[in-house]
Amino acid sequence: MDLAAFRELEPLCWRTPSAHNTQPWRLRYERWAVTVGWDPADALPAGDPTGRDLRLSLGAFVETCLIVAADAGLRLDWVADHDESDHRVGRLRPARQPYRTPFRAGDVRDRRTHRGRFTDGPDAGVLAALDDVARRGGGAVHVVPGRLGALLRAADRQVYADPAVTAELRRWLRLDSARPEYRADGLSDRCLGLSRPAAAGLRAALAAYPVLRPLGLPRLLAAGDDPLARGGAVLALVAPPDLDAAGQVEFGRVLMRMWLTLHAAGLAAHPLSQLVDVGVTREALGSSLDVAPGRIVHVTRVGRPVAPAPRSARRVERGTSIVSTLA
Repeated sequence: MDLAAFRELEPLCWRTPSAHNTQPWRLRYERWAVTVGWDPADALPAGDPTGRDLRLSLGAFVETCLIVAADAGLRLDWVADHDESDHRVGRLRPARQPYRTPFRAGDVRDRRTHRGRFTDGPDAGVLAALDDVARRGGGAVHVVPGRLGALLRAADRQVYADPAVTAELRRWLRLDSARPEYRADGLSDRCLGLSRPAAAGLRAALAAYPVLRPLGLPRLLAAGDDPLARGGAVLALVAPPDLDAAGQVEFGRVLMRMWLTLHAAGLAAHPLSQLVDVGVTREALGSSLDVAPGRIVHVTRVGRPVAPAPRSARRVERGTSIVSTLA
C-alpha cells in the first residue's frame, strides 16, 4: 500500500461534511493499513448524545477516502472494526483492485452544503436514484409531506432552549473573520448565509444567552430564519431497523453516496438535523411517513441552487498538525 500517495490525497478526503463542520475523523498510518478513528474533542455530546451524527460522518469519510483513492488509481478496501474504547471504526487496507464507484475526486471537491435559495426540488428521476442508493444499503428515501414550518420552529425552539446544546453551537459558530479558527472549521457566517449585521446580532444574542434565555430568546432565535421559504423539497433518509453503532457508520457511506448523487444531478442539500434530534418532531415525522421514528437518521432540504454556495473551511487546507493523528 502506497501510504505516501494516500497521505497526499488526505486533504481532499477532509472535504467530507460533518455536523457543525467539526471534522471529527482522524487517521493513523500503520505499516499495512490506515486506521480510521475520531477525536472525542470534536464530538457533540449535547447536540448528538447518541453519537448518531458522529458515526454517520465517519462513514461518509470512509466512503470519501475510497472514492478519492480509486480516482487516483490506488487500490484500497475497507474493513469495519468498530471499537468505542479505542475511538476507531475500522481500517483502510490494500486491495486487489480500486474501489468501484461512479464518483470522482472532483465530485468530492466540488460538493457543497447549500443553505441558500433553490429554484426547484429533485425530479422523479433523481428521487428514484436516491432511493435506489438508500435501498442498496437497506434503507429508503421519503419525501416529507405537508407543511413543516411549525415543526421546524418547534425543533429550533427546543434546541435553543437547551443551554448545553446552545453552548456547543456557540463553540462551533465562526462569526468573526478575524479569528484564526474562522478558516479552519465550524459554521461560518458566510456558509450560514448571514449578513454582517445579522452575524453581529447573533453573536451578541448568544453572548447574552444566560440573561436572555428566560426572557424568550429561544423563541426569538427560532423565528429568525425560515429555510423552507428558500425552496426545495424536504427528504428523509430512513435506515434499516435495529441499526447498531457499526451499522450507523456503514450507513454513513450510503449517506455520502446520496450527497454525491445529488451533486452529480446539479442539486445540493441543506441538512435540517434538528427535526431528527428533537424527540417530539422526530415522532411527528415518523407518524407522517408511517415509519418507526428511530429509523429516521437524516432530514435535508434539497434543490437546485440559485447561486454557488461558499466553500466551507477545512483544517488540513491550512497545513495544521492535526492531520494523520489519532487521539
